[in-house]
Amino acid sequence: MDIDAFVARHSGEWRRLEELVSRRRLTGAEADELVMLYQRTATHLSLVRTRSPDPALVGRLSSLVARGRGAVAGGSAPAWSEVRRFAAVTFPVAVYRSWRWWCAVATAFSAVSFALIGWVAAHPELWDRIATPEQVRQLVDSDFATYYSENPAQSFAFRVWTNNALVAAGTLVLGITLIGTIWILWQNAVGVGLTGGLMVGSGEADVFFGLISPHGILELTAVFVAAGAGLRLGWAWVDPGRLPRAQALAAAGREAITVALGLVVVLLISGVIEAFVTPSPLPTWARIAIGVLAEALFLGYVWRYGRRAALAGETGDLGVALRGDTAPVG
Repeated sequence: MDIDAFVARHSGEWRRLEELVSRRRLTGAEADELVMLYQRTATHLSLVRTRSPDPALVGRLSSLVARGRGAVAGGSAPAWSEVRRFAAVTFPVAVYRSWRWWCAVATAFSAVSFALIGWVAAHPELWDRIATPEQVRQLVDSDFATYYSENPAQSFAFRVWTNNALVAAGTLVLGITLIGTIWILWQNAVGVGLTGGLMVGSGEADVFFGLISPHGILELTAVFVAAGAGLRLGWAWVDPGRLPRAQALAAAGREAITVALGLVVVLLISGVIEAFVTPSPLPTWARIAIGVLAEALFLGYVWRYGRRAALAGETGDLGVALRGDTAPVG
């Protein structure tokens, strides 16, 4: 291909496209012309790349095609508006719509934990099966309390956030199996129950609840929400409803990812509380009040924004344009 002749023949069209994409307002005829010239220039770029890849011309046409595509398709929404929509609509409605699942998880987890706390505290003769007397004394006298203050707050906050994020991620991802999420929840409920039982049975109930409540209320709620989203994901496979099984699973999976992204922030907040508030010299009632306030703000946020979005028909799923194509179903 004679590149000079090609440029001489089409340079007028390229200059006209540059002129049109630079304008802020177009008439109907100019908009039609813009689309036509954009399509032609894209074809010219393909020809040049294939037959005579001149670097300068390829660069010029690539830039022009990109500008033409932006003018034809329209610019994307600013990133900040997407973040705002996620915080005000997408995340809260995804949590709100799955409230039955995570409330059921919270109820079952609490029942197992408190039942174990009461049972272990009331039967000290069984403690030898849990730990040696020396280990129990070490836990009650120092280990439980010093756990929250033995490391610098910043590094401890990061470690706590990482650990909680892994637990929440495990309950969510393994939700597809159903049994995997239940197993993780069971292990954590048993751990809380046994530790709490030893502390309460040793007369340290105030220390146990005083240290675990400030951060634990919000932290466990985040885990419950993740587990609820995971179980809902698994149930979409078992009972897809009116949708084909693959589509139901895909929709539940997208909502689960939305929940996971939002919980990153929630777990970060609980980690900061655990690192800076739990070991602080504040009175016990003040530390617990901070934890209760954080929980109330989260639940109020989900109720207000999630309920409003649900009433408006939002689901927490991606927009139609971002979901990908699906084959029609008869």
